Amino acid sequence: QVQLVESGGGLAQPGGSLRRSCAGSGFTVSTYAMSWARQAPGKGIEWVAGIYSDGSDTDYTDSVKDRFTISRDNAKNTVYLQMNSLKAEDTALYYCAKGRTYYSGSNLNDYDYWGQGTQVTVSS
Repeated sequence: QVQLVESGGGLAQPGGSLRRSCAGSGFTVSTYAMSWARQAPGKGIEWVAGIYSDGSDTDYTDSVKDRFTISRDNAKNTVYLQMNSLKAEDTALYYCAKGRTYYSGSNLNDYDYWGQGTQVTVSS
């Protein structure tokens, strides 16, 4: 049974940092693309960052480029999202997602399993 269990996140001040973790079970993280997405209050789900199955390439939505970093630790079957220089507009429910293949881009239909979602709040 495929599961994605998220941890980390919480509350940060503007300009601060947080790290999200997503531990996979029931599948091998290194075989599939993985991504993070978020849903801000009153808005739809937005793809945020993705990484190829072999970790050879990453991609980000423009609003988080140079601030967020997606990475993976295959030995731990875990994907991370390091969030730096946080802004109030980063406040959202964050989800990790498993791609259907080795590469899945920003189309959310290309992901077949999702984590439970955890809240990230950026506020002073």
